Amino acid sequence: MKKIISLLLLLVLATTLLAGCKSNADKKEADTSASAGTARTLDDIRKSGKIVIGVFSDKKPFGYVDEKGEYQGYDVYFGNRIAKDLGVDVEYVSVEAASRVEYLVTAKVDIILANFTVTPDRAEKVDFALPYMKVALGVVSPDSALITSADQLKGKTLIVNKGTTAETYFTEKYPDVKLLKFDQYSEAYSALLDGRGDAFSTDNTEVLAWAIENKGYTVGIESLGNLDTIAPAVQKGNTELLNWLNEELKTLGKEEFFHKDYDETLAPVYGDAANPENLVVEGGEVK
Repeated sequence: MKKIISLLLLLVLATTLLAGCKSNADKKEADTSASAGTARTLDDIRKSGKIVIGVFSDKKPFGYVDEKGEYQGYDVYFGNRIAKDLGVDVEYVSVEAASRVEYLVTAKVDIILANFTVTPDRAEKVDFALPYMKVALGVVSPDSALITSADQLKGKTLIVNKGTTAETYFTEKYPDVKLLKFDQYSEAYSALLDGRGDAFSTDNTEVLAWAIENKGYTVGIESLGNLDTIAPAVQKGNTELLNWLNEELKTLGKEEFFHKDYDETLAPVYGDAANPENLVVEGGEVK
């Protein structure tokens, strides 16, 4: 009887262990599948009546939320036109610089329009459409200790946002510069205003706009690194949506849509401080 009871206990224990292993395996598989999502096709988007676009909510004048709680900015103006030409509504989702790739990989959004600079590394993970803007890095700092050369930053603290070209550039080119990193742009600018860093670097278009609205700060370095482009991005392999976007950009170029976008969203901020021809790309062709 004791042997029978022992065998029964062993059988129960073995069954429990097997069930536990299967549960863990199932959980692991579920977690893995959750890390990637299937992008919606163009037909899926049209049938749903809505396109989901990832934009910044704190990067004025490109993507931000106004006092009424509505999304505004250069990228949002473009997003509204995409939705109109697709014949659907638009839902904007706030993203951070470091989460842009992840939001496409996991299919949380259909398109990213968050001031997304095209780089070889990013192009391995997402598919970029044709560009609609030109950009380089800029550095803004207090007038009382103006930074006019990257060499002046050695031994100093530079504020950057995680997952940006500024973080990559200074990590590779200027390892002697201490980087203070933030997820959100609002946090980065607060750190600059509080004196937690000597300067802040991101797209020159962005720091120029910020310096105009914040007296006592100047963009001492207006162009640093390569001249890059900004483009819409979709999940890797979502060829149908990518092709539609490319054709849309070519069509919009014929009406000089992005010059109109500039006049509506950027010109009120930049005034005479910037030339639209140095920023705007029409029809996906960089000139």
